[in-house]
Amino acid sequence: MSVDASRALKVITGSSRFGTTAEKSTVAQAAAVLVEAFPGPTVGREDICRISTPIGKPDFQLRITWSLEDGAPTGTPAPKFTGLKMGERAVAAADKARIYFECRSDRLSNSMTVAHIMIGVERWMIPTEPEGDVEALKDAYATVAHSFSLAMAKKLRCEKNGGLPAKPVLDPA
Repeated sequence: MSVDASRALKVITGSSRFGTTAEKSTVAQAAAVLVEAFPGPTVGREDICRISTPIGKPDFQLRITWSLEDGAPTGTPAPKFTGLKMGERAVAAADKARIYFECRSDRLSNSMTVAHIMIGVERWMIPTEPEGDVEALKDAYATVAHSFSLAMAKKLRCEKNGGLPAKPVLDPA
């Protein structure tokens, strides 16, 4: 996770200390599972990891997921999302963000076929509306999603890192 994403997690959770779901909950493990699943699209979203606040802090959990998509995203995102200029499509809201990118890689069974991958970050199992600066939260979720997306693109050895920039682009598209 990037330094910017670590700072963003503090904006989202209010904490600078975190727990994860398991030692095997890593981008490297998720990339290995994705390689095995390719070329078929996934039925749902697969976990990369879950990030939670430590015991004794208010209960808060983020779910970081990936999925293989049928193709590039189409249609219009829901009104609560702000579009950003990263990958094939990037959208952020005050409680979640998603980044879609394409990947052509020698790690995939047919390096001539492009994989369309979505990385999502969302507040998990909290039924209340997010509190705080909505724009800061959108930027924070987008920053965390970018960090995991770029890490996944690098682990998969996607050409040109899947079209993802080195730093998150937080200006609306």
